[in-house]
Amino acid sequence: MLTLNKDSTNSLVMNPIFKTDTFLLREITADDLPHIYHGLSHPEVIPFYGVSFDSLEATREQMDWYAKPEQQWWAICSLDGDEFYGAAGLNDIDLQVGTAEIGLWLLPDYWGQGILKQALPFVADYGLSKLGLNRIEGFVDGGNTNCKRAMAKLDFIHEKTLENAEEKDGRMIDVEVYVKTRK
Repeated sequence: MLTLNKDSTNSLVMNPIFKTDTFLLREITADDLPHIYHGLSHPEVIPFYGVSFDSLEATREQMDWYAKPEQQWWAICSLDGDEFYGAAGLNDIDLQVGTAEIGLWLLPDYWGQGILKQALPFVADYGLSKLGLNRIEGFVDGGNTNCKRAMAKLDFIHEKTLENAEEKDGRMIDVEVYVKTRK
């Protein structure tokens, strides 16, 4: 099912639901707080993700961020909704300019199962086709080899390397910029 709902100000209201043979992408809800906390406090997830949280209460900041009108994120779950795999979405959506940033994370138990390879095309295609975006960017920590490989497999083009672009754990890191545009 693919529906797009906008209010009279042309801002995004609700995420469409995507269903594949193996998983469901649905809107992130308040009930997902423990899952988001589990992922964004997990020592294997947070090294390459921009935030981490040390309590459920602190994680509410991320839930508020997901709810902002310029973000559109999905929970990636089993078809029955019982298992939470991770999240994927679009950040900083600018409908006027036609740009957004893609983001994602999975719990380690679900790494290597092809979930992101299936989920990210829904997110990117939604942004380019349904939202009418011209450009979706992915900013990847230069040391995140798995994510760089995944971006290339998903037809994101490596556009440039931003050398010493961010400070992480007291050191400067490179950021790789991957881009997918509307053809």
